[in-house]
Amino acid sequence: MNVHDKPPVRTSDLTLGELLDGLSEATDLPLVFHYDGRPIKSGYHVTEVKAGQFSALDCGANPEAWFEIFVQLWDIQESDRTHMPAGKFCSIIGKVSEHVKLDGSARLTFEVSDGERPMQLYCATAPIVRSGTVHVELVPRPATCKPRDRLPEEQTRSSSCCDPASTTKCCG
Repeated sequence: MNVHDKPPVRTSDLTLGELLDGLSEATDLPLVFHYDGRPIKSGYHVTEVKAGQFSALDCGANPEAWFEIFVQLWDIQESDRTHMPAGKFCSIIGKVSEHVKLDGSARLTFEVSDGERPMQLYCATAPIVRSGTVHVELVPRPATCKPRDRLPEEQTRSSSCCDPASTTKCCG
C-alpha cells in the first residue's frame, strides 16, 4: 500500500499489520490521529497496547471468535512535545510485541481519552501522507447486529433480522 494514496473504502476493520505496513513507508514523518473532527494534540501518548482473544454469541445465537488489538491514546498537550514520528509509534508496537503476542491480522481498535472525558472506541482508516505528515482518521466504532450485517443489502433494507416477522432467529 502506498501511504501517499487516498485510503481505500473499507468494508472491514483495519488490521494492526495494515497500519504498520502503511506507517513503515513514512517513519520519519509526524503521525497525527484525527478523531471527532480534530487532530490529536501534539503531546499524545500511547498509554497501553493490549491483545485480546474473544469468544461470543451474537444476537442470532451464532458463535463468534476473533482477535483484537487495542491501542490506547491519551490526548494531552505538552508544550515541549511534537507529534511523534510514525517510526516511534511502530517502535512502541514492536516493544509491546516482545512481551505480548500481537497478531498482525487482528482487528485494530483505538481507545482515546483526554483524561477527563470517558474513553471512546474508534476504528482506523489507512494512513495517508499529506503536507509532510502521516494522517490516520479514527472513526467512532458503532454497535452492530452481526446476523443482519451478513444479510444481502436488499434484504436488510426490506426487513431487519430482528423484526418480529423475521424468520431469521435473532435478538432473543
